[in-house]
Amino acid sequence: MSILDRLLGRHAQTETRAATIENPTVPVSADNFMEFFGVDVGPLPSVSIDQALQVPAFASAVLFLSRSLANLPLHAYRETKDGAERLGGKVQKTLNEAPNAEWTSFSLRRYFWQQVFTVGRGLIWVEELGGSQFALWPLDAAKTTVARRNGKKTYTYEGKTYPADEVIDVPFMLRDDQLRVRGPVKLANDPLSVARAMARYAGGYFRGGGVPPLALTTGPLPAGADAMQRALRDQHGAIKAAVATGSHVFPVAPGYDLKEVGYDPSKGLLVDGWRFVIEEIARVLNMPPVFVGDLTHGTFTNTEQQDLHLVKHLLAQWAKALEEEVNLKVFKRSRTGRYAEHNLDAVTRGLLKDRIEAFARGIQTGQIMPDEARALENRPPDKSGAGAKLYIQGATVPLGAQPAKTTTKGGADDPGNPDQQPDA
Repeated sequence: MSILDRLLGRHAQTETRAATIENPTVPVSADNFMEFFGVDVGPLPSVSIDQALQVPAFASAVLFLSRSLANLPLHAYRETKDGAERLGGKVQKTLNEAPNAEWTSFSLRRYFWQQVFTVGRGLIWVEELGGSQFALWPLDAAKTTVARRNGKKTYTYEGKTYPADEVIDVPFMLRDDQLRVRGPVKLANDPLSVARAMARYAGGYFRGGGVPPLALTTGPLPAGADAMQRALRDQHGAIKAAVATGSHVFPVAPGYDLKEVGYDPSKGLLVDGWRFVIEEIARVLNMPPVFVGDLTHGTFTNTEQQDLHLVKHLLAQWAKALEEEVNLKVFKRSRTGRYAEHNLDAVTRGLLKDRIEAFARGIQTGQIMPDEARALENRPPDKSGAGAKLYIQGATVPLGAQPAKTTTKGGADDPGNPDQQPDA
């Protein structure tokens, strides 16, 4: 003990220091270190279909794909010795116009594809009406149980069981048991959950007038609890009044300061996060982001090429899946040369100038007949019958088959013509 301590009557105190600064009550493992600071590092919550459709990018993708595929004409054909012949009558009307007494072909197929890109499976019951007549009825895939009984697949909907050969089934992605499916909502659960979290954050931010979280601090002199509460109430009132009046300026209690402790959307990379979510949703559905409304990589020069990419790598594949199901379930395995096929020409038509030039080139090279070109433009055939023939330019002939020149007396090719004599 020092002399000063003895004079002041102080008692000796023993200083105790901890061997380590670690607090045993605070977890410092990699798993829960961030949780100590209030950051949730657990799995993202599961997103339902209704919640997923509240994300504008996903809803836009589902609407675009379902409408585009439903808009494709679906025709029935029969193979003949002269080539494919389009079927008419009730088969054509059922497939491409009115599948039953309640649904149009467009509305039924739009609902069907909406189920594929949300639930993960589209189902249509083929009702046999006798002979070659049939009707198509949509089933709610979310309420349909798919099972295998005695080795055969069955579909149970609203208490009725249908065999597999009566149900058109196009899954988004089959699971290992070949019965259940993986839908795009489940596959894109994390991006959709992030999108919903960003929407909630942005909504809360702008709902509060665009003011980030603030901290009210005192000046050089400390303030008591009651004074701090009064200052908080005054500050809340000032901010609310500024928001209500649209003012960008509000007073601060004397002797206090406001400091920002939150992040505004620009610092939180909200815009970049939204763009990333759009790209992830487009990636799950395998579609170009430009068709989900993201024009970051879309220009006037590559628009037509993106249309071709959409048809080649997306629409054509899903159209093929539905065609084969229709062929198997409607026309059966022994379909006697009958089959269904979508017409993709309407999507890849391009500009009028490009179409006319392509038709002219095809007609002049003998690849298509004029009536066939007119049919592609929904125009009637030539009544004279000349449009039902193949043509080729007269100047284009096989090598060595050029016609011999014919001369006429006194003509330009006549050697006796004085105009053909050389000058003296």
